[in-house]
Formats: sequence, structure tokens, C-alpha cells
Amino acid sequence: MNIKLRLILMNFLQFFIWGAWLLTIGTYCAKTNHWSFTQFGAIFSTMGFSALFMPALAGIIADRYLNAEKLYGILHILGAIALFCVPMVKSPVTLFWVMLLNMFCYMPTLSLSIAVAYNALKNNGQDVIKSYPPIRTWGTVGFIVALWTISLTHNEASANQFYIAGFVAFILGLYSFSLPKCVPQLHEASKKSFVDMLGLNAFTLFKTPKFAIFFAFSMLLGAALQLTNAYGAVFITDFKDITAYQDTVAVKYPAIIISQASETLFILAIPFFLRKFGIKYVMLISMLAWVLRFGLFAYGNPTDGLWMIILSCIVYGMAFDFFNISGSLFVETQTTPQIRASAQGLFMMMVNGVGALFGSFASGLLIDKYFTLPNHTQNWHGIWLTFAAYALVIAIIFPFVFRYNDNSDLKKAIKHI
Repeated sequence: MNIKLRLILMNFLQFFIWGAWLLTIGTYCAKTNHWSFTQFGAIFSTMGFSALFMPALAGIIADRYLNAEKLYGILHILGAIALFCVPMVKSPVTLFWVMLLNMFCYMPTLSLSIAVAYNALKNNGQDVIKSYPPIRTWGTVGFIVALWTISLTHNEASANQFYIAGFVAFILGLYSFSLPKCVPQLHEASKKSFVDMLGLNAFTLFKTPKFAIFFAFSMLLGAALQLTNAYGAVFITDFKDITAYQDTVAVKYPAIIISQASETLFILAIPFFLRKFGIKYVMLISMLAWVLRFGLFAYGNPTDGLWMIILSCIVYGMAFDFFNISGSLFVETQTTPQIRASAQGLFMMMVNGVGALFGSFASGLLIDKYFTLPNHTQNWHGIWLTFAAYALVIAIIFPFVFRYNDNSDLKKAIKHI
């Protein structure tokens, strides 16, 4: 098989696994098991805990001891076993530990898949910058297909979503062993200290005000991402308890409505926006998009307000991709080659680690204490308006405290994307 097709299949399956449960596990916990949002927040935080150190640990193993594609396959097989165990769990505490084990296995595969793809493309004489983005786009397609699969089979609240994700994870685990070899770079790795390999040297960037501010806002935006991932499907599913909305398409197929198809469109638009506005204002646009995302959810419904929910899902692509990609480009152009990889890891840790933990725990406690009614239903209008206010405060503060102008090196980098 052509190397690009092999990597496309890898990316498709990689994100299919995540898409099969990430946006619908909230419905499973809240509606099927009737657990509190505080308990669900703790379960959802497992992604944040695993992102704090597992990608770095897997990187050390792949750099020093084991082929990256083999480690990638082993982790997916172990993750599949954990997913197969989820339907047997009846306690939120036990599910926390099972999902933590699953995320310990899954989170490192995100970076390992990039390492495997980059290595394969380079060994085949291809330009990574030009060849990889179209390949990675198929990961988004896989995520969307997974959501559609779960929704069309009406498994948003069913344990079957974990069986589907586990089956695909097991298949990808086996397939991984057929991928091009990505051997440990022993000579390069031996020159790095354990501190360097963990990326701890990048923490010196916090001494620089622009980086300290940037990483702080990365954490705050990472929390916003967890809010929409955790509660989007639960919010739409709740409409089924209202007679006027029970037979609407949105209620019957909530995962399809909140699928992230707009990501592919906004990824293609990013070069234009970066050239037109620069990184700082693309980041600000992302923050304002989060305000719009949550605000539209607050006033949307499955009938005459369906357009608001759909528009909110379209805006999601701008909210998510604009900050992630512009942020990674900021790190790439503003750090030295010696700590660049570690700095990128720190950026992801602040978004998917610290930010995820903050968003998961704080939102769960907030919803249970202030927005859960005596009949155990949620005031979603108030929830989404609160989240919108949170994003608005961030957007207002950001341009005043993040004092940064694109330099010539950054402008050169933007021209090439």
C-alpha cells in the first residue's frame, strides 16, 4: 500500500477511537448511570492527568528502547482491553481508574502517531510540511465518522460505544506492527539528560513574561475545550425529556449534530487568517469564537433554534483550531532549537493536561452546586451563559496583557504555511 494511504488509515483509526466515546461518555455517565456531574468531571479529568506525563514517558521509551510503531501498537491493544472493561463497571470511582488506565495508553499514541508518520515520510523522501497536513485531516474525518456511527446506531447513552472504540483500538494495535519501522535514535537520545527528555528544561520559559502569559491563557482555553467536549452531547440529549423536542433530528442523533466537521474547513482557512491578522489576533479570534460557541448553545434548541446549535458547531472549528495551530506556531518561532520540542510538549501539557483538569473538576462542581435543579435536571441556559462569560473575560483581558508583535522570523514562517 502507498505510504500515504497507510498513514491515512492510521490517522483515521487513531481518531475514530477517540470520537467513539469522547463526546458521548457524558451522556453515558449522567443519563444511563445517573452519576453526578462532579463524579463525571472526575472521570473526564483522566485525560488531563494522563497528558501531564505519559506522552513524555512514552517519548523516552521510543527514543531509547523500543520502536515507536511497536510501542504505538502495544499501547492501543492495552487501551482496547481497558475500553472493553468499561461496560462492566458500575461505580464512578472504579470507572475513574479504568478510564485513567485507558487514557494512560491513549494519550501517548497521539504524539507517537506523529513520530511514526514523520519518520515514514522522511524515509520516503517526502516533504513533511506539505505531505503531513492532508494526511492528518483524515484523523478529523475518522473522529466525525465515529460520532456518526455512534449516533446512527443510537449508542450515545449505551455501553456499546466502548465496545466499538475498543474493537477499533485492537485492530489499530495489530495494524501498527505493519507500519514502517521507527527505530530508537540511541545516539541522539544518549546526549540528552533525563530532565531534557521529560521536557522539564522548557519550564524556564515561565521566566519570560510573554511565555508565562501565553501558557496561562493556554491553560484557560484548554479548560474551555473540556467544557464543550464534556457537556455538548448531554445538553442536546436532555431535550428528549421535553415533549415538543422528542421527535426532532437533533435529539434522535445528537452526536451527528455536534460532530466537528467544521474543523477541516477552518484548518484550511488558518494560513489566510495568520497572514491577514497575525498570531496574536488569531488567538483572540479563537477566544471570541468560544464566547459565540457557548452563547449559541445557551439560546439554541432542536426546533426553531436548531440553526444556533449548528452554527455553534461550525464556530467550534475556529475556536479550537485557531488557538492550537497559532499557539504551536508561536512556540515554534519563539524558542531556541534546543528546547523547541520540549516547549511544544509544555504547550500541549498546559492545554490538554492542566487545562483539562481545571475545566473538568471546576465545571462539574459548578454545575452540581449552582445549576442542578431539585428535580435533578440542569439549567443549561445558565450553564452555557456562565461558560460564555468565562470565555469573554479571557478574551477581554488577553490583548491587554499579551503584549506581542509578530517579528520578521514569524512572518516568514507564516508565508510558508
